[in-house]
Amino acid sequence: MRLPKIVTTMQAYSLQLFRADLFAGITVAMVALPLSLAIAIASGAEPAKGLVTAIVGGFFISLLGGSRVQIGGPTGAFIVVVYGVIADHGYDGLVLATLMAGLMLLVAGYFRIGNLIRYVPEAVVNGFTIGIAIVIASSQIKDFFGLTTGEVPADFLEKVPVLWEARDTATSAAFVIAVVTLVLIVLLRRLAPKFPGLIVAVTAGSLAAFLFALPVETIASRFGALPNTLPVPSLPSVSMDRIVELFPSALVIAFLAGVESLLSAMVADRMIEGQHRPNAEVIAQGGANIASALFGGLPATGAIARTATNVRAGGKTPVAGLVHALTILVVMLVAAPLAGYLALPAMAALLMLTAWNMSEPHKWRSYLEAPMTDRLLLLTTLVLTVLIDLTVAIGVGVTVGLALRLRERRKPPDDWSVPKR
Repeated sequence: MRLPKIVTTMQAYSLQLFRADLFAGITVAMVALPLSLAIAIASGAEPAKGLVTAIVGGFFISLLGGSRVQIGGPTGAFIVVVYGVIADHGYDGLVLATLMAGLMLLVAGYFRIGNLIRYVPEAVVNGFTIGIAIVIASSQIKDFFGLTTGEVPADFLEKVPVLWEARDTATSAAFVIAVVTLVLIVLLRRLAPKFPGLIVAVTAGSLAAFLFALPVETIASRFGALPNTLPVPSLPSVSMDRIVELFPSALVIAFLAGVESLLSAMVADRMIEGQHRPNAEVIAQGGANIASALFGGLPATGAIARTATNVRAGGKTPVAGLVHALTILVVMLVAAPLAGYLALPAMAALLMLTAWNMSEPHKWRSYLEAPMTDRLLLLTTLVLTVLIDLTVAIGVGVTVGLALRLRERRKPPDDWSVPKR
């Protein structure tokens, strides 16, 4: 079924449900706000692009999606691919690739391809997720320690020597702000899991830097003032050569958006004991990415952490996701200049913790106990993601994984014997 969940939930909607959705939506917005800024910065884009994506992409994911509680926006999984596309093709190339990915997802949802996502081997998903987490963490070392370097290479093997050579330029001010923010986030999550601790921790770290006049970079000092309006929708420059050139990147964006949104929806199903509509969800990702591209935003998808926050805060219907997007819009219109004071070491700490959570350390033991083929597949995908390219990692991982699955299908059971005919 491709019918958006909001259509069915509105049939029995009430003031009580709206109150629950309103509180949950505002709570999630306070979590999404610093994350959206941090993800955009780590992706090599302007911070405001993260807010645009959370507003536009998040709105359409909730409006058109197949989950009652899914929250969408920019996510850490896209940082690696977005950074690479911007580096190779410029920001305009990323916008076109996102637009193309949105169209691919619309077609995939229409032809019910969302049902096929579950056939992607779990070891592949785990492998590239851990690989992305490693790349994200390595990209935040510069700001976490306040290193002074030139342009840091995108390639992992080239990046590590550059960061190591700059180790003597680390500043205690940046490190202290990053550590304080990190500790605050962890403590607030444990002591008050329903409280929007991310924005409190990042704000506290940034406020300390401001009050004590610490020599750390802020969003405003590096990127200038944030705009307080949404950009006017426009189409990127399109040509056949450009489409062919960006097709592999668009395919990866579409794949990641589909996989992550459906994984997030499945997590939400377990939390609320519900059932999402996979093809409606894929169509929603398509519409959201087209809309985000038209407004010059980043790729958008369902976000597992923000969706879980929505559920814990009491969100009941897609209205909570709409409230989340509109709340970020109001903050952008009213308080954009204040966001410029956020300290980059505090944002780096937030992304370091995001990367740690993405790698799901509580599952590492189960990975080691998995069959040898799964362990090799996970390791192969991880290494290719970190050392070569996410596109190559996904292509090789999915191909090898499906080949192994076909081999297992044809393999006779252990107690099989030649039938007597």
